[in-house]
Amino acid sequence: MKSPLKLGLLIITTLSTLLSAVSHGQDSQDNDSDVHTKISVLPLEDLRVFTKAYDHIRNAYVREIDDRTLLEYAIRGMLNELDPHSTYLDASSFDELQVHTTGEFGGLGIEVGIEDGYVKVISPIDDTPAAAAGVQAGDLIIKINDVTVKGLSLKDAVEKMRGPKGSEITITLLRKGLTQPFDLTLVRDTVKVRSVKASMKEGHFAYIRIAQFQVHTGQDVAKAFEKLKSESAEIKGLVLDLRNNPGGVLQASVEVADQFIEDGLIVYTEGRLKDSNVQYEANPGDITDGLPIVVLINGGSASASEIVAGALQDQGRAIIIGTRSFGKGSVQSVIPITNDRAIKITTALYYTPQGRSIQAEGITPDIEVEPFKVSPIEQHSRIKESNLSGHLANGNNTKKKKKKKKKKSKSKSNNKNSSSTNDDKKTASIADTDSQLYEAITLLKGLDLFIRQEKKRLDAKAAKEAALKQAALEAAQEQEAEQDDSPSETKKSP
Repeated sequence: MKSPLKLGLLIITTLSTLLSAVSHGQDSQDNDSDVHTKISVLPLEDLRVFTKAYDHIRNAYVREIDDRTLLEYAIRGMLNELDPHSTYLDASSFDELQVHTTGEFGGLGIEVGIEDGYVKVISPIDDTPAAAAGVQAGDLIIKINDVTVKGLSLKDAVEKMRGPKGSEITITLLRKGLTQPFDLTLVRDTVKVRSVKASMKEGHFAYIRIAQFQVHTGQDVAKAFEKLKSESAEIKGLVLDLRNNPGGVLQASVEVADQFIEDGLIVYTEGRLKDSNVQYEANPGDITDGLPIVVLINGGSASASEIVAGALQDQGRAIIIGTRSFGKGSVQSVIPITNDRAIKITTALYYTPQGRSIQAEGITPDIEVEPFKVSPIEQHSRIKESNLSGHLANGNNTKKKKKKKKKKSKSKSNNKNSSSTNDDKKTASIADTDSQLYEAITLLKGLDLFIRQEKKRLDAKAAKEAALKQAALEAAQEQEAEQDDSPSETKKSP
């Protein structure tokens, strides 16, 4: 057993090495010698207290714990006391962080949940081993490599299915319609989690959902919108859904906001180190060409989501709908300590273009909309003008015109009615399942109508001004012609 003196020297040496490594990393980014001096000087009296506490824990705790584990606990304790987002990353946590930032991992490519204690396939991801092997939504995974999964947490089950690219795994599936379970042997491959999903809503409105901000999310958003443009005759507006998006990579959020802002500030960060003070500016170009944008946020929208929402709000580029966001206005840096361990530490706070800090405040939506359920009001039959006896006929169409066009327009009318009915069903479905999205689309419809009406008004005003200008020009020309036609008076000398 080491003596307290030797133990103290060991701890001081370890801490000094750690601080030296961190300061060296910071010095490579910041040449300020004062910073180096401040973090290199250790308070000896406090280190003695730490050493005594460490020695008592090491010798008196009910179970023996090795020095490496205790020192790791000490590091965890330091970081956990700083703020909720600074933490120690061991090998597994480091790998999980890489999955969240890159969206890539070695596995099968299945979105899963838990049902009755078993792992249920929600959906196989396209172009993955699971999709190629024929795994279907609704399948229950009851065994992994001949070991039952019943009772396992979802996290543990997912960890068992992940593994190095090229390694084999056998899963036992129970499928609806089949009487017996069956085995599938798959070879793990690199799986990329999609952070961006896109679709058209009600024919003319683009919908882009960002689940989290990964390294390539900015590019993925641009590609998704271009695909929607190529598949749609006309796009009248965009809904950008950031609800329940916990954030991710700072640079990715900047790139997403940059897709919709022509120029100006997106976000800036401020910290103690020089390289923590950064301003992120937009590059020229807007992939929507100025279309109206509505951004959806809620209490689960955090960090990078709030950067995008704040930038679009401050720059007047989008209307924010939903509920107040989470309020995480800090930036974390990951500093590797060994090949497989690192510390994640808060190094800066970020601010929106107008200088607002989101920390513990969040983004306040322009229009606050709580989730609600829409139900139609029962309509009582009412008498209309067309029901009154002897009502005047509408003069827009005569009966003769109607009779002539009846046969030709019958099939076309049926198609229109069918299309209208389908749109009504889609609208009703959105209203029933996602009231906030329904409100966003309704707002975009109103904005589109306003823009079209404003264009009509401006066109009419321009036409009127042009007509007045033309009339004035013609009047001037007539007056000039009359003057040319009048006999000239010659003055005679007396």
